[in-house]
Amino acid sequence: MNFLRSEKLLPRINRLLVASAIGLLPLVANAQTTLLNVSFDVAREYYKDYNPVFARYWKARTGETVTINQSHGGSSAQARAVADGLEADVVTMNQATDIDLLASRGALVAADWVKRFPDAASPSHSTMIFLVRKGNPKGIKDWDDLVKAGTQAIIPNPKTAGNGRYTYLAAWGHALRKKGGNEASARAFVAALFKNVPVLDTGGRGATNTFVQRGIGDALITFENEVFLIQRELGADKVEIVYPSVSIRADNPVALVEKVVDKKGTRKAAQAYLDYLYSDEGQELFAKFYYRPSNSVIAKKYASTFKQIPLFTVDEVFGGWQNAQKTHFADGGSFDQIYQK
Repeated sequence: MNFLRSEKLLPRINRLLVASAIGLLPLVANAQTTLLNVSFDVAREYYKDYNPVFARYWKARTGETVTINQSHGGSSAQARAVADGLEADVVTMNQATDIDLLASRGALVAADWVKRFPDAASPSHSTMIFLVRKGNPKGIKDWDDLVKAGTQAIIPNPKTAGNGRYTYLAAWGHALRKKGGNEASARAFVAALFKNVPVLDTGGRGATNTFVQRGIGDALITFENEVFLIQRELGADKVEIVYPSVSIRADNPVALVEKVVDKKGTRKAAQAYLDYLYSDEGQELFAKFYYRPSNSVIAKKYASTFKQIPLFTVDEVFGGWQNAQKTHFADGGSFDQIYQK
């Protein structure tokens, strides 16, 4: 092809290139997706590692680059932020009532969210255990030791933090299971426990900082995964882990924020982000960060990591989260009465 003939073709070629570029614009625009995961306070380390794992998987599967932003805080405070307009694509919480709130507030979350993913939409669970200072100077071995005079227990506020609620309910359930235990004795026991709480932080990580950095308290009661991470960071020469005789199962439910993913066009990626929590890779990572995986095969693989103690559920002892919330944590409920008194 000579030079003159090529020049005649240039306008046509340019038009084709422009048309092709215009046709590709939607593909380019959709090649990058940003998700927001709104989660509870002490889950930040897990998702810090999980996010790049999922991003690599999604890139390999679809060619799409996905960026995941995180927001962490007290579980209930986080749920209220989403209800008030924080545009989360997904929520990864530590109790069902925080997701139920979003289902009831403008149907942000599907009413049947608990059926949208396996294992009642909880890819992992934890429990409440104790962290004490090296040598355990107060001899804390079980829940009863936390109510002794002169003992300080560090627990976040049950009104704002999921692990504060789980600790409250675990202590209540322990008191019910004692010989002669009933609702009155359980109430008195929990009242004595919170009388020994010098600071009510709004979230679990704040409670950790109070115990570790500020040096306040004889025992931190928090999620099993948080206790192990603290010991791993500080060293066994600084703190010791104590398992009580009985505790509560603390599920970590997840859900799509339906209205946001449809508004942003991120449903496919957001769904996959939560689905991948159930993959072998996601489940192995849960075990690495001391969450108990929902996959029974992987849970068995890491059985030696997690001490087996009796765990009761909120359904078994309190008739479900809705009833527990109304009775104990709603304004004017048992916790308010106990703490104000």
